[in-house]
Amino acid sequence: MPRKPREIVAGGIYHVFARGNNRQPIFVDDRDRRIYLWILGDVASEFGWSRLGHCLMDNHIHLLIELSEPNLSEGMHRLQLRYTRRFNHRHGRTGHLFGGRYKSVRVTTDRQLAAVTTYVMANPVQAGLCERPENWPWTNCEAARRVLATR
Repeated sequence: MPRKPREIVAGGIYHVFARGNNRQPIFVDDRDRRIYLWILGDVASEFGWSRLGHCLMDNHIHLLIELSEPNLSEGMHRLQLRYTRRFNHRHGRTGHLFGGRYKSVRVTTDRQLAAVTTYVMANPVQAGLCERPENWPWTNCEAARRVLATR
C-alpha cells in the first residue's frame, strides 16, 4: 500500500525530524554538527526556506522550517543526501545514515508553534545532556521566538 502524500504548502511552517539508522549516531563530533548546519544553510538558501529553529542530538535532528514554496521533500532529500555523503566519506563508511524517511508535522497555530519550540529546545535537557536548553550549543530556536513575538 503506498504512503499517504505529505501535505506541503507554500508559507507553511514544519517541524521536521529524522533519526539515525537503527538509532545510531548521525553526529560523531562537533565537526559533523557544523557540517550539517552548513549544508542546512546552503539548502535553505537554495530552496527559499526560513530556518526558525533546530536541535542536533547525537542520533536525531529537529528542524523548524518555514517554506516559501511547497518544496520540503525536495529540500530534505538534498539535505539528507549531501550530509550522508559527507559523513560517510569523512568516517570511511558506506550505506544509509538515516533510518527511513524523515517525518514532518505542519504547524498551523501560534500555540502549536510555541509548544513545538519548547519541545525542540527541551530535547537535550530531557536527554540529560545539559541542565538548561540554552546550555546546549546545537539548539537554536530564536527565529521561532521572534515569529511568535510579532504575532
